[in-house]
Amino acid sequence: MAVKDITRHPCFNKETAGSCGRVHLPVAPKCNIQCNYCNRKYDCVNESRPGVTSGILKPFQAAEYMDQVLAKEPRITVAGIAGPGDPFANPAEVLETMRLLNERHPELLFCLSSNGMGILPYLDDIAALGVSHVTITISAVDPAIGARIYAWVKDGNVVYRGEAGAALLLERQLAAIKGLKERGIVVKINSIIIPGVNEDHLPEVARVVAELGADIQNMIPLKPTQDTPFAELGEPGREVVLPLRKAAGEHIDQMTHCKRCRADAVGLLGDDQSAALCGTLQACAKLKPLDAAMARPHVAVATREGMLVNQHLGEARTFQIWGQSESGGYRLIEERQAPAAGCGPQRWSDLAALLKDCRAVVAAAMGETPRMLLEEHGVAPHTVTGFIEDALRAIYETGDLKALKGRRGGIAGGCCTGTGASCG
Repeated sequence: MAVKDITRHPCFNKETAGSCGRVHLPVAPKCNIQCNYCNRKYDCVNESRPGVTSGILKPFQAAEYMDQVLAKEPRITVAGIAGPGDPFANPAEVLETMRLLNERHPELLFCLSSNGMGILPYLDDIAALGVSHVTITISAVDPAIGARIYAWVKDGNVVYRGEAGAALLLERQLAAIKGLKERGIVVKINSIIIPGVNEDHLPEVARVVAELGADIQNMIPLKPTQDTPFAELGEPGREVVLPLRKAAGEHIDQMTHCKRCRADAVGLLGDDQSAALCGTLQACAKLKPLDAAMARPHVAVATREGMLVNQHLGEARTFQIWGQSESGGYRLIEERQAPAAGCGPQRWSDLAALLKDCRAVVAAAMGETPRMLLEEHGVAPHTVTGFIEDALRAIYETGDLKALKGRRGGIAGGCCTGTGASCG
């Protein structure tokens, strides 16, 4: 991997803020916590705050948008993902976006902004993808105070509230700082100044994160937002912010030039082009995956015995490749060995390459990660059960697979989480 000049990140280095720009790619709509100051329902091109975006991009759309942004603003040095939810409530989309950007623009710095709740399983992945900067938002290191800031915290399918949720989130956040620093990643801590809730506590936040090796802290005044529990609180002024930064600065360097960027921010910090490029983003959000069906004559089938579609995509060790017969009907062309299990999203990219001559793949069940990656590579994923011949007839002739849709979770392998981690 090429050596990158990490000083070119304008948020971490004020000296480069006037010459180096950033783009936030809004590929992460879901969130795993609910903060009492956050509302992601509204979008106004004139409003600059986290959680706001003019559109949501899929990974292949984000890669195309990145190409167009760089053509219009070559001063961009950083590609970041900051929502509008949390990157690690959307790990498949985020990792695939980073992978595509690494292929197209390895010279860029890669940055992620997270609440820290779900990042731990992906530390090695983001390090391998060349992510150089990560921001973790920590506004309390006391669960009693955190319980006033977070309405709920979601861990998998379990929702925690009150101090239990705040304590779990804090545990993950502190472990995230340690793990990121062990991998040589620059860490910034965002701390929201919330009047009457945590302002006297923030210097303690600075002390704790500094002891774990965090590099810089960004004290961000609360921006009251409509339809949130903190909507009626006032926005802290300089008389509050400056003394807090001074006190916290005894423990950790302070960022003083934050613009409270949108989830689709683009351009220089002092010359944001989100409004100007709004049309470009929305156009990219409408792009479709490569439609190569007519150029792809075959269909891949996950099957145990060669008669039924009855195997989970992740469990298949081989795929039968079928095509149309010149005499009518369908014929088995060959069997292909599936990519090795256990290598995360890369496994599904490898599978898409293996099936590059296939217009579709049919399996009895599959997770969301392989589904997304196959679609983006032009291989239509179908979850069905029944006779192979019926599935082939539906794909080649009628296009209607509704009657063949399988019962996701009703077969072996149905516990798939969508990440690829439980697919062998």
